Amino acid sequence: MLEVIRLNVNIGPALIIRESSFAVDTGQMVGLIGANGAGKTTCLRTIMGLIRPTSGHVMFEDVEITNTPAYERANRGIGYMPEDRRLVPAQTAEENIVTPVWSIDIPDWQDRLAWIYSLIPEVERLKDRPATSISGGQQKLVALARALMLGKRLLLLDEPSEGIAPVLARRIIDILVTLKSEGVSVLIAESNAHEFEDLLDQAFIIERGTIT
Repeated sequence: MLEVIRLNVNIGPALIIRESSFAVDTGQMVGLIGANGAGKTTCLRTIMGLIRPTSGHVMFEDVEITNTPAYERANRGIGYMPEDRRLVPAQTAEENIVTPVWSIDIPDWQDRLAWIYSLIPEVERLKDRPATSISGGQQKLVALARALMLGKRLLLLDEPSEGIAPVLARRIIDILVTLKSEGVSVLIAESNAHEFEDLLDQAFIIERGTIT
C-alpha cells in the first residue's frame, strides 16, 4: 500500500526527517507517534506531496510517487486531514467538504458525499452553517469528511484528537473503527497513542525526525 523508504526532508537548512522508513499495508491502521516537533506533520505533508523530500522514496500501491504532484496523489485516492483543519472561513461546512470536487475530477462525488453523511450524520446537520460558526471539534469532523472525499484508499490524519472535547475524540475513534472495518488504510500522526492504541495494527515512534 504505502512504503516510505530512507526518507530525508530538509526545510531550509534544517534536516527535519532523517533516513526514516516505514510502511502501511492495505487495510491497516498505523500510528506515527512522537512529541511536538518530532517531524510527524512534515512526514505526512511529504507523503501527500506538499513538501518535496531531499532524498528517499515514497511508494504507493507499488508505484513511486516521490516526485508526483499532490493533486495526482489525491486522484490516486489519498486524503489528508491537517492538524489545524484548514477550513475556508467564507464557505459553509458542505462547501468545504466538496472543495476537492472543484479541482479534481470525482465523477461519483454526490454518491461519495451521501456515503460520508451516512458515516458522519452530525456533519450533514452542519452542512449549511458557515465554517466559522461551528466549534473546533465540529470543524475537525468537517475536515475529516473533506479528507474522505479523496481518501478512498489511504487517509493521512494529523493529530485528529488534538484540542477537542473527549466526547468528540471518542466519536472520531468510532468513525475510524467503521473505516477500518471497510478496509480503508489509515496513517495517524499523534503525540500520544493512548486514544488509538486499541485500533492500531502497528505504531512507529518518531524522535527528532528519525523512526526509532
